[in-house]
Amino acid sequence: MWLPGGNEAVIRIERGNIAFYMAANHLTPQYALGSTEAEHERLIRQAAWLTVHTERLFREAGIGPGQRVLDLGAGVGDVSLLAARLVGASGEVVGIERDPRSIARAAARTADAGLRNVSFTQSDATQIPPDKSFDAAVGRYILCFLPDPVAVLRSVSQLVRPGGVLAFQEPDWRAFHRQAAGLPLWSAGSVLMDETFRRSGADVQIGPALSRVFQEAGLPPPSTRTDTLQGAEQWMPDCLHSLRPRMTQLNLSLETLGDFETLSERLHAEVKAFNTSTPLPDLASAWSRKPASKMSS
Repeated sequence: MWLPGGNEAVIRIERGNIAFYMAANHLTPQYALGSTEAEHERLIRQAAWLTVHTERLFREAGIGPGQRVLDLGAGVGDVSLLAARLVGASGEVVGIERDPRSIARAAARTADAGLRNVSFTQSDATQIPPDKSFDAAVGRYILCFLPDPVAVLRSVSQLVRPGGVLAFQEPDWRAFHRQAAGLPLWSAGSVLMDETFRRSGADVQIGPALSRVFQEAGLPPPSTRTDTLQGAEQWMPDCLHSLRPRMTQLNLSLETLGDFETLSERLHAEVKAFNTSTPLPDLASAWSRKPASKMSS
């Protein structure tokens, strides 16, 4: 998740002597999945099968003990919690999130985990004094929801010290749509998901384009990987339930999905009947190190 809607205001938030600014042209118009308690639970379930891939990315990028990490679109805190464990007690993680309910849930989970090196703020990080720069800026499933991810990466890179890291993960929908096309109910769901995300301003093509996005933001060509995901049978049913209010708001017909009360069971039954695996989007990862010399504007 990212930032609240809005067109004009610039909000300045103080955290110690660190100033965060919210730039109106970086706001996403609509986060289609919402921020209900059910969506929070969906995010936690989603994180359970993404964590191993995200941790591998962070370790390969060199994120480790004592570092200061910025997590964009922190949601209910899963990426921040992972980064906090990697940087240890001598490090620090600052999570940026738009929704106060998500921040409250993330803070509670941080306290439950006994971590004291994580904080969350409702803001878009776009400017910070150079003596308080970050060693890394990270995010998972966030750039796809931004109207101008290149501009955001370029702005965020100014918060990262020379030699620091930017590491992001985004969905790659191509394999998911190919596999879902052979399953009538899954195909209907995938079409509705795609339409809802597109009409809500999300970029459903960003996964395969991560390398280009990094380079257009002025970063060196990133190291990239695309992982095939498995073991998340509830992922699409969960997403469809979270997207349902937005689909209704967009006047999209849900008749092809039938009764939502039995949707999950019918989706699972279709996979079993066709003797195939659950369609899932691939996970595209990219990381790049900010040059030691000053980046061009």
